[in-house]
Amino acid sequence: MSDDDRTVGVVLVSHSAEVAAAVAELARGLTGGGAAVPVAAAGGTEGGGLGTSAELISAAAASVDRGAGVAVLADLGSAVLTVKALLAEGDELPDAARLVDAPFVEGAVAAVVTAAAGGDIDAVEAAAADAYTYRKV
Repeated sequence: MSDDDRTVGVVLVSHSAEVAAAVAELARGLTGGGAAVPVAAAGGTEGGGLGTSAELISAAAASVDRGAGVAVLADLGSAVLTVKALLAEGDELPDAARLVDAPFVEGAVAAVVTAAAGGDIDAVEAAAADAYTYRKV
């Protein structure tokens, strides 16, 4: 893989498979035709119920890892705890995987758009985190 192919991957961890997939679709759709960003939804449990799955998160992270880092955004408390546990284990997520502290929807869009523009993992993380400052009124 050449350096030109190295794009930051994004994993969206939600308690709901449908929510994770919809946010991934929204974020991809708003890249404005930029470079394809590897985005994976890791929502719900293996059986399709509500919850989080360490196995689904690990598989999603591996699927988007292009060597430039993987930004992981999570929706709620236990999703965050599951990602933190995987990071602490050390071998369950790619070496350059990071849990990004960002609002789920706005942060995902900012992360994917920044990755599509060629941003490195630091820029992707900063853009996603900056979404906390978006004002709606």
